[in-house]
Parts: sequence; C-alpha cells; structure tokens
Amino acid sequence: MEYRSYGGKAPSVRSMAPSVYSHHSRMTTRSSANLRSTHSMRSVVIPWYQKPIVQDAFFIDIQRASMLTACYTLFLGFFTLFMAAFDIYCLAEAAPGSTHYGYYIISFEFVYVGNMHVRNCLVVFSLFSLIGSVALIVTSIMLIVALRKEYEGRMVPWLYCMFAFTAWRFFAFVFASIVNDLYFGYNLFMCLAWIVFTVVSCYGWILVYSLYLELTDLTKLEDLAHLRMGTMHSLNASIAHSIGGSRPTTPHSAISATPIH
Repeated sequence: MEYRSYGGKAPSVRSMAPSVYSHHSRMTTRSSANLRSTHSMRSVVIPWYQKPIVQDAFFIDIQRASMLTACYTLFLGFFTLFMAAFDIYCLAEAAPGSTHYGYYIISFEFVYVGNMHVRNCLVVFSLFSLIGSVALIVTSIMLIVALRKEYEGRMVPWLYCMFAFTAWRFFAFVFASIVNDLYFGYNLFMCLAWIVFTVVSCYGWILVYSLYLELTDLTKLEDLAHLRMGTMHSLNASIAHSIGGSRPTTPHSAISATPIH
C-alpha cells in the first residue's frame, strides 16, 4: 500500500471555491454539480423524498432565486401587516349600528356589514394574518442571513412559517372574495393580488426547500469526507508507530546494539 504526503497537511473539502454570498472559511459554494463526480456522491443513495424538487429557476440559479424569494417574503410580510391592520380598522369603523360624525378621506361602502358571524370571521382572518405577517418578517430576515452563510439549519423556521402563512392566506382571501362584493375596486384588487401572491409564494417555497435539501445532502457528504480523512490519519499514525517501534530510531540505540570485539 502506498501512502502519500500532501505537504504535511491533510486535504480538506473546505478548500473549494468561495461562496457567492460569503467569503468565510466555511465551504459555502456547495452545489451538487461540484461534487457529483466524486466517489462519495456515487456511494450515497438519496431517497426520492429527500431529492431537490427543482434544480434551478428560470433564468438564475437556485441560490440567487432563494435570496430573491427571501426579499419577496419580507415585502409580503410588511404588505400583509399593513393590509390586515387596515382591514381591522375598516371593520371596526363600519360596524353595524355605529355612527360617526366628521369628514373621512375614504368611504367604507366596500366593507362587509351583513351577518355578524361572517364579520367575526373576517376579523379573525385579519387578526391572525397580522400575527402571521410579523412571524414572516422575522423568519424572512433569518432566511436572508442563513442564505448568505448557507446555514441550512436556520432555514427551517422560514419553511414552517411560510408554509403555514401561505395556507392561511389562501383560505382567508378565498373566503373574503366570496363574502365581499367584488364590484368595489379595493376588494377586486385584493382578490387578484392574493392570487398572484399565492402562486409566487408556493413557487418560492419550493425553491428554498430544494436548496435546503441540497445543502443538507452536501453537509452529510462533508461529514462523511471528514470521517474518512480522520480514519486515514489514525491508520497512518498507527502504522508509523508500529514501524518505528520495531527498529532503532536513534544513533545511540544503533551504536549500543553493535557488538564490541
């Protein structure tokens, strides 16, 4: 068996190209295309449910697309925050039986004033959308930081939050579009806007989830490579120790072993 030296230093997988987003010592440009030709990638069988759903976006790679998704969800969080607060304000101002005096910039004719239970449902949808938007803003900021340094573990809160937020807003805007009169421009605009937001949110979640799976797989490969290198270093050390212990290693021991005539 032949043992080669690499200048006194063990080869490391961290010596690959720097990240698109970060110049830290951590191996950050971790694309499966860079490691797909290695023996480790061939030896690891990835289950179908752990494979990335998409490999890239339409015109850009999946890393940049995920960063754009994070910026989009940050905007969506602020948009939902203001719109939910506005809806709660309008429902409170246009409550049946309430009387207001003075001049108002807007008219509240577009606000639903029918069945009390339906109004309460609209208030609940707006209230929980308000809370969800705050959570989405926080997790979107966490996602931006995680994407810059490619820490896949910090992407998990956004994945859960965005999944729940998108599902909640889908049912909320469908319910609001049914009970509200789409004759008014505000109600029609919110219906069309949330159709677009829902489609973009679903596709953005798929992009980030695919990147998360890819980074998770490559992290496992890194750990496997480090484990193999550690095993080789231990084997080299044990062989060197056994060879060194079976023969004299100093001039003094060689002289003392020579018989005197």
